[in-house]
Amino acid sequence: MKSKINIPPIPAVLLSIISVQCGAAIAKGLFPAIGATGTASLRIGLSAIILLIAFRPKISKLNKKQWKYVILYGLNLGAMNLIFYMAIARIPIGLAVTLEFLGPLVLAVFGSKRAIDFLWIVLAAAGIALITPWTNNGLNLVGVLLALLAAVLWATYIILGGRISKIMHGGEAVAIGMVFASLLILPFGFFGGGLSNLNPKLLGMGAALALLSSAIPFTLEIKALKQLPAKTFSILMSLEPAMASLAAFVFLQEYLSFKECLAVAFVVIASAGSALTIKNKIAA
Repeated sequence: MKSKINIPPIPAVLLSIISVQCGAAIAKGLFPAIGATGTASLRIGLSAIILLIAFRPKISKLNKKQWKYVILYGLNLGAMNLIFYMAIARIPIGLAVTLEFLGPLVLAVFGSKRAIDFLWIVLAAAGIALITPWTNNGLNLVGVLLALLAAVLWATYIILGGRISKIMHGGEAVAIGMVFASLLILPFGFFGGGLSNLNPKLLGMGAALALLSSAIPFTLEIKALKQLPAKTFSILMSLEPAMASLAAFVFLQEYLSFKECLAVAFVVIASAGSALTIKNKIAA
């Protein structure tokens, strides 16, 4: 039965961004009880169950090439989420998302020969310079490095996602990929000891996290992408670091310094600018 709720594409993308970042705030709120690895395990595991029920992938019909890419896709997805959660356990969410966003930004301008596209790299580099703890300013260096590693994994995720989208249905790929992501993450959750502290309240929060961070945004974005130009979608997604900072401030009272806010602004502008100029170049 089709849903009677018909959300226009631009509000759908904005709601998706809000959903993801509110989910990240809930995740960090779970860290004191079950740790970053336990939270990542809970989120990915429950997301896998939700997506398997929603899409019911026909596993028996997958060929060798599809298995190869869906396994790589899933393992990359799991590693990206685990490392990102380990990053936000050490640094503010807004800064972690800003650094993670450098992955798709660098990927977008890679190989470009237009001077204007290099401006976005310079802006992003300025953002990194502002965030980097050159002196003992209280920002955890390990957290910064983990966020940058998550950025590399996000860029890899985009490449793998683009390839797998050509050989598999999107819903099936994500559902099966989540299973392999769970297989990668769950051992960290169990050996970390956090999952032994689970109770009905924490499970409920985990379910909310899985819905907000995976099921709801995935559904909203898939519908929006059918109606929005890729350029518009990319520009809207550039708001992620700013929304992450706002959600962390509202739900976790994480405050950013002026320099850190400026770094977020630089990366948002660089990301939106690259989406605008590069998409226009492709369309030309």
